[in-house]
Amino acid sequence: MTYAVIETGGKQYKVQEGEIVFIEKIDANEGDSVTFDTVLAVGKDDSFTFGAPTVEGATVSAKVLKNGKNKKIIVFKYKSKKTYRNKTGHRQPYTKVQIESINF
Repeated sequence: MTYAVIETGGKQYKVQEGEIVFIEKIDANEGDSVTFDTVLAVGKDDSFTFGAPTVEGATVSAKVLKNGKNKKIIVFKYKSKKTYRNKTGHRQPYTKVQIESINF
């Protein structure tokens, strides 16, 4: 079992081969292949390799399945005894990718 810790969009994700991950939106179309070279750590069976700050020569390749938006969340600001009410919504964009291979 091989897994890696990658960084993309300012967040870190632990991924395995064949896994489907929702990440921050990246500039790629459906069906494209993307490569993540910011691999922070790689683990295989009992051995584990940490990077300082990244693992040299390690890459993770993935296939873009879908670009979309999450469900809407409501942000409601309110101050009691005042006439201040502010209601807004937000839908965070995401990219759905399937991890194809971990190379190191």
